[in-house]
Amino acid sequence: MENLPFDFKGLLDAFMLWVPKLVGAILILIIGFWLANLISKIVGKRLDKMGLDKDIQPFLKSLVSVLLKVLVVLTAAGVVGVEITAFAALLAGAGLAIGAAMSGTLGHFASGVMILIFKPYRVGDLIDVQGQLGHVDEIQVFNTIITTLDNKKVIIPNGVATSGIITNLSEKGKLRVDLNVAMPYEEDFAKIQQIIKGALQETPKVLSDEPTIEIEKFDANNILLAVRPFATPEDYWDVYFGAYKNIKKALGANGIPVAYPRTKVDLNK
Repeated sequence: MENLPFDFKGLLDAFMLWVPKLVGAILILIIGFWLANLISKIVGKRLDKMGLDKDIQPFLKSLVSVLLKVLVVLTAAGVVGVEITAFAALLAGAGLAIGAAMSGTLGHFASGVMILIFKPYRVGDLIDVQGQLGHVDEIQVFNTIITTLDNKKVIIPNGVATSGIITNLSEKGKLRVDLNVAMPYEEDFAKIQQIIKGALQETPKVLSDEPTIEIEKFDANNILLAVRPFATPEDYWDVYFGAYKNIKKALGANGIPVAYPRTKVDLNK
């Protein structure tokens, strides 16, 4: 045992000296991250009371959170014994590798800044981004959070959002609701037009804008009408289903049969 090259006593002493530092670093990380989240929430509430733009609030809140957590990590590293200057030198030496690895992340950050500056969408807007349709909940440092119409939370990286086509359905304040109604050939179009118009007026949440009710095309079995009322983005589906319901009810009340495929047979032949 005396010839063994390892100094177990010295190793054990070094380990016992290092354990408290490691425990202290872990405690700093746990408590520090908890405090960072708490401070971020306090900052968010303070920004809300200040009346700051709701688009900027989540961005600043998440930025404060990121900076505080970086500070906690650096503090924990210092407790363990990692020299901050050496740590910085290590980061500088690995700058190219880190830059390549974080190029996408930095791009998302830059895109987030551009979204806040040029405002292609705001918090609360109904948008269609990369095939995802929903209302904007938050614009964060790296991501945009939306809730889809079927109540799913979707996280879209800001760089992805700005790299494609963004459709803002809330920008104009109203949407056209596209409906189609089949009219039998033997019915009078002007009469049907007035019935549908009256049904739309009875539909809750339909805007007062004059709706379009015109012939779209002639099918083999009926005339297809284009019915186009207007609604706010929030009320779109209420108007969509409500209008169909009232139109069906109004046509039935006026004795208008539903158009359906029919075959005419001439018995004389």
